Amino acid sequence: MSNIDALKQEIVETVQAANNIKSLEDIKTQALGKKGKVTSMMKMLGSMSPEERKEMGKALNILKNEIAKEIDIKAKELKEKEINKRLEEEKIDVTLSVRPEEKGYIHPISQTIEEMIDIFAEMGFTVAEGPEIEDDFHNFTALNFPPEHPARQMHDTFYLPPDPNKQGSDASLLLRTHTSTTQIHVMQNTKPPIRIIVPGRTFRSDYDMTHTPMFHQLEGLVIDKTSHMGHLKHCLIDFCKNFFGVEDLPVRFRPSYFPFTEPSAEMDIGCSHRDGKLTIGAGDGWMEILGCGMVHPNVLKNCGIDPDEYQGFAFGMGIERAAMLKYAIPDLRTFFETDIRWLRHYGFGPVEQPNNAFRS
Repeated sequence: MSNIDALKQEIVETVQAANNIKSLEDIKTQALGKKGKVTSMMKMLGSMSPEERKEMGKALNILKNEIAKEIDIKAKELKEKEINKRLEEEKIDVTLSVRPEEKGYIHPISQTIEEMIDIFAEMGFTVAEGPEIEDDFHNFTALNFPPEHPARQMHDTFYLPPDPNKQGSDASLLLRTHTSTTQIHVMQNTKPPIRIIVPGRTFRSDYDMTHTPMFHQLEGLVIDKTSHMGHLKHCLIDFCKNFFGVEDLPVRFRPSYFPFTEPSAEMDIGCSHRDGKLTIGAGDGWMEILGCGMVHPNVLKNCGIDPDEYQGFAFGMGIERAAMLKYAIPDLRTFFETDIRWLRHYGFGPVEQPNNAFRS
């Protein structure tokens, strides 16, 4: 047994002295490899008596495990040192000036969101944010979606494993399909009056020239005691005139249906298609731009707000769609393809300002 103790001390000292992963691998091979020292001693077991073989075999297995453990500990230590060394050597000084030949660009989505926020801010709206992972209640139930509504189906919604702390349908977790979920959070935790917009990412299972699995929406909500459909129309008309920079923009509101508003409407803006070019504000054509309506009394009740005392309106629009219309971007998928050439063509300089031309 003294030979085993001496061998252990020798190998452990060698392991501790290793200063890089390669030398440690060599030590492992010399100790535990096919021709290693421990392996050679194990080959001698066949010439021993049964009692000696049993005792020696047990001792060698313990030795093998202890050496393997020492090597693993040392390997972890050496890898951490190598990573820290690389981090130290490869660090970038972010205070250095940028290379003069490089120019940064603001993504059209970021630009469009800033323009929208700027316009609505002058109308008295504030920006609200909410979680992108939601439960069934905030995404569907509180917004008056019936249980059989097709939007709840797997082919439309990205579902996640259920929340173990909840029961029933409210345990279902999902990636939010609209930013209306944030409106529910705000109404649950804020006493009216409420006047918010909610820009953010949303997720739906769809992909083509005009749909992507991840996209951006901006929704608005007003809750008070006096707002009506006329206020909603004026707010949205004023927004579209400013956003598209067309003072005499033709608009129309068509009756529609959304579970969370009643009455509901879709807003169209005037446009023309000539010679393959879309022009906003001219011609005899129409283009849908957003959905809107008066907040359904059931939604107010679900958020603890008395619909006999309060009312309000809501609206929502796709940010990518608005950007495509305003900046003549033909394919929605290109927003997410990380092609620097596309960004150089459609991107914005850092000092370019939102279009504020026609404030009323």
